Amino acid sequence: MSTALSPRVDVVSIQYPGRQDRRNEKPFTDLSLLADQVYAVLRKQPELPLTFFGHSMGASLAFEVARRMEADGHFPVRLFASGRRAPSVFREETVHRMDDAGLLAEIRRLNGTSSLVLDDDELMRAALPALRADYQAAELYRGEPGATVSCPITVLTGDRDPKTSLDDAHAWARHTTSGSFEVKVFPGGHFFVSDQADDVIKVLYQHFGN
Repeated sequence: MSTALSPRVDVVSIQYPGRQDRRNEKPFTDLSLLADQVYAVLRKQPELPLTFFGHSMGASLAFEVARRMEADGHFPVRLFASGRRAPSVFREETVHRMDDAGLLAEIRRLNGTSSLVLDDDELMRAALPALRADYQAAELYRGEPGATVSCPITVLTGDRDPKTSLDDAHAWARHTTSGSFEVKVFPGGHFFVSDQADDVIKVLYQHFGN
């Protein structure tokens, strides 16, 4: 994504604790606390036009960080929420409580991780604590009742995503007061964002081109 949008856009990605170069840090299991930490870093950056893009749990995180920005008097240009139900839509999910075999089975079901990676026992032993923490944070997250942002929201969703129905995607309309809301539907499941990367980039490029 960074390469595709350069040089028009500087893409800054968030690396969660417990992953890659932050693997020695304890993963977050509370999305609100993670949003606090992310915003504490962002608020120190130069004030430039900022657009959020988050996929899956990252969409909820982006929404919460945007709320914190707006409460502090800073206003993002737009929020792209991808592959995630609206904050007001809660359902009881317990993947984070499964044993390792059950958690791996769920990851396989979503079909977004190479079988070569999933079959590497040593690698998965190292990765599972962070993955479990992600599931816990995502599954226990409940949006604050009536929570909104003033920026426009564009939702991206896969037409066969088992985690996000079209109704779940359209429910994001409740969370913007801007009057500007749209849903873009792509062929595919939860990881349509990878399978349909070129078309996703086109949507983003259209936004930044304007």
